[in-house]
Amino acid sequence: MSTHKHAPMPWFVRGDIDGFFGLALDNFVQLLLIKSLCSAVLGFSDELLFGRVLPGAAISLLVGNLFYAWQARQLSIETGRKDICALPYGINTVSIFAHVFLVMLPAKLYAIQELHMTPEAAALESWRAGLIACFGSGAIEMAGAFVAEKVRKSTPRAALLSTLSGIALTFIALGFLFRTYAHPIVGLTTLGLVLLAYFGRVRFKGGLPSGLIAVVVGSILAWLTGIAPVGEMPHGVSFHPPIPVVSDFIASFNGQYWVRYLSVIIPMGLFNLIGSLQNIESAEAAGDLFPTRPSLLVNGSGSIAAAFFGSCFPTTIYIGHPGWKAMGARAGYSILNCVVIALVCVTGTLAHLAWAVPIDAGMAIVLWIGIVITAQAFQAVPANHAPAVVMGLLPGVAAWGAVMMKSSLRAAAEFNLKDGPLFSAKLIEAYKHEDIWMHGAFALEQGFIFSSMILSAATVSVIERDFRKAAFWCGAGVVLSLAGLMHSYQFTQSDTAILLFPAYEWAIGYAIMGAVFFVAPWVTVEGEGH
Repeated sequence: MSTHKHAPMPWFVRGDIDGFFGLALDNFVQLLLIKSLCSAVLGFSDELLFGRVLPGAAISLLVGNLFYAWQARQLSIETGRKDICALPYGINTVSIFAHVFLVMLPAKLYAIQELHMTPEAAALESWRAGLIACFGSGAIEMAGAFVAEKVRKSTPRAALLSTLSGIALTFIALGFLFRTYAHPIVGLTTLGLVLLAYFGRVRFKGGLPSGLIAVVVGSILAWLTGIAPVGEMPHGVSFHPPIPVVSDFIASFNGQYWVRYLSVIIPMGLFNLIGSLQNIESAEAAGDLFPTRPSLLVNGSGSIAAAFFGSCFPTTIYIGHPGWKAMGARAGYSILNCVVIALVCVTGTLAHLAWAVPIDAGMAIVLWIGIVITAQAFQAVPANHAPAVVMGLLPGVAAWGAVMMKSSLRAAAEFNLKDGPLFSAKLIEAYKHEDIWMHGAFALEQGFIFSSMILSAATVSVIERDFRKAAFWCGAGVVLSLAGLMHSYQFTQSDTAILLFPAYEWAIGYAIMGAVFFVAPWVTVEGEGH
C-alpha cells in the first residue's frame, strides 16, 4: 500500500460560495424553525433561547463542520484528487419536530398539569427534557459508530439511497415546491435561475456565484412583492458566548426523562445514526469515500456537545452531498457555513436575518438538492434494481402523507372545525369512511426509515433471486416490530408517537412474508421476465 502523500486541494474554491449559500440556507431554515417552535410552542424566554439554546447549537455546528472540512482535505492528500466535497452537516429537521412535540411539549404540559409549575418554570423543565433527549441521541450515534460499517456493507445500495430519496422527495422537495407555488413570482424566478445554473451547467458572466445571484434576486423580488420584510424590524445586537450548562445538564439526569421519553430517544438516535450512514453511502456513490467510524463518532460528539452547552437539538451528517459536490463545493463551504451560522447564533442576529431575507429567497437551492438526491437513487444503482428504489421510496412518502394529514387536523382544530379531542382511535374509523386507511399510514410513519430499508433490501434480494437473504431482511422486520421500533404507535394530545411495545400484527406479517421467500426455492421454478 502506497504511503505517498499528495498536495492537498485548496481550502477555498469558487464553488464553495455556491455550496455555502445552499448549506447555510438549510441551517438558517432550521434556526428559524427552532426560534418559532421554542417561542410559540414551548414558551421559552429570549434569555433561554438566545442565551443558551442557540449558543449551544453554535458549538455543535463548529465541532462537525470543521472536522468534516479537515477530513475532506485529508482525503485529498491521500488520493491526490482536488474534487473532494466535505460531508454536509447541521441540525436535524426531523429531530427538531420529534424533540419539541414528543419530548419537550409533553414535559411542559406534565410540569404544569401534574407538578403545578408556572409556565416559566415548566418551560425550563421542558428545556431540561430536551437536553437529555439530545444527549441520548448523540450517545446512540457514537455507540453505533463501531458497528455501522458492517451494516453499510451488508445493505444494498438501493436500500440506503432510496430511504434518503423518500425524505428528499417529500420532506424537502415537495414542501418547498408548495412554497414555490404559494409565492410564484419569487419561487419560479429563483427556481429558473437554479435550474439554469446547475442542470444547464452554465455560469453567469462576471464570475458571480449562481447561489448568490438566486438569493439576491429572490430577496429583491420578495421585498417588491411584499413577502419581505417579515414582521417588525428587530433592534440591537448582543453577544451570548456559549457557556456549559452543567447544573441544568446534571438536573436533566436526575429527572425521569430517561424513562419517560425512552420511546422517542431510542428511535430518534437510531434514525440519526442510520440517516448519517446513508448519507456517507450517498457521498461514496458520488465518488467521495469517507471512513465510517470517525465520521459517525464526530457526528455523535456534536450532539453531545450541543446538549452540554444548552441546545436541545442533535446534529447530523446532512442529506445533499451529491448536490453540493455538483455545485463545485469542496472543503471551504463547510468552514464558511459553521463560522457564519455560529456568529448568527451567538450574536442574536437571527431575528435581523429572518426579517430581511425570507426563506423564499433561497428555497430553490434546497428544492434542487431534493431533486438531485432523488435522482441519484436511480442513477447510482443497477438498472434492474429500480423497482427496489421505488419500494424504498414508498414508506417515506407514506410518512410524509401522515404528517400532512395530522398537520391539517391541527390546523382545523385552531378554527374549531371539530369538537372534542382530535387525536384518538376515532380518527381511524372516520378516515376509513373516506377510504383512507390511516391506521396503515400511522403504522408506516413510525420507524419508516427502517421499513424503507427492509422493503427495498428484500426487493433487491428477490430481484437477484437470493431468496434466503430476502427472508433474512424480513426477519429484521420481525425483530424491529417486536422491539416496538417500527409500526407501534400511540395517540398523544396533538399527534401520534412511537410506542415501545411489540407490534405483533406486523411482526407476524413480516414472518409470513419471510417464510414465503424462504420456501421459494422449493416451490418455484425460474420463469420468463415480466
